[in-house]
Amino acid sequence: MEINGKTRTCGLIGNPVEHTLSPMIHNTLAELLGHNLVYVPFPVKAGQVAQAVSGADALNLLGLNVTVPYKSAVIECLKEIDGLAGNIGAVNTLVRTAGGYKGYNTDMEGLYRAMVSEGISIAGETVILLGAGGAARAVAYLCAVKGAAQVYMLNRTLDKAQAVAGEVNRAMGREVICPMALENYTMLPEGKYLTIQGTSVGLAPHAEEAVITEDAFYEKVGTGFDLIYRPWETKFMQLTRAHGGQAYNGLKMLLYQGIIAYELWNDVKISEEEAQVVYERLKGQFV
Repeated sequence: MEINGKTRTCGLIGNPVEHTLSPMIHNTLAELLGHNLVYVPFPVKAGQVAQAVSGADALNLLGLNVTVPYKSAVIECLKEIDGLAGNIGAVNTLVRTAGGYKGYNTDMEGLYRAMVSEGISIAGETVILLGAGGAARAVAYLCAVKGAAQVYMLNRTLDKAQAVAGEVNRAMGREVICPMALENYTMLPEGKYLTIQGTSVGLAPHAEEAVITEDAFYEKVGTGFDLIYRPWETKFMQLTRAHGGQAYNGLKMLLYQGIIAYELWNDVKISEEEAQVVYERLKGQFV
């Protein structure tokens, strides 16, 4: 594409950002749709988030993504915040408005669209959720909002799981999240569960690690979804498949969170055919 005086700019703020695949997502979408737009990463040093957002506004940037460690810190820099992002307490997308940026969380809707694309349902399901950190907390909200019947939140530190469960249950007005100590998975009722791996355990270069490795646990996993996409196949996924379950990594979550951000910035709807083109480019980085 030709970069000229009418080219709009979007980007990613975080630290680090050098490893990001987001430019591939957004620049491919701009190419496919013929939009005069470029997307670049912006490394932001600790303590400079407010300056980065203010500078982006002054420079007329169309929108920003936000990654670690600034997804919560950026909130105080915003004019407005979407309800879901407010509940989760994390923002990953800034959309330009007349008086400043509005914050959204497209991570969880991205996860949901990724699951839908694989034929995975949340509504009415009983779910196992591994972890109680920031990502797992957001997944707990997602499952509750999308109508899960029950979510067993398994975590090494029980009181942390209890705190998250209490918060989500109060927000939803129903007892949907059930906190459990990790080792108590043996107390789960018999059955095959949708299981979401919401921790950083197994992330490259620690690819041989998993939160739980016991065979008895994986006998309960019907479908396993790992939020991690590096490595392409995590230990959690390997163990799920070894026991007859279906397993998916987080690359489509990355894809769809980016697509939703692009849709918000440009007021467009990306087709599944266009999404698939971007996904194949992303996948080419791994296989």
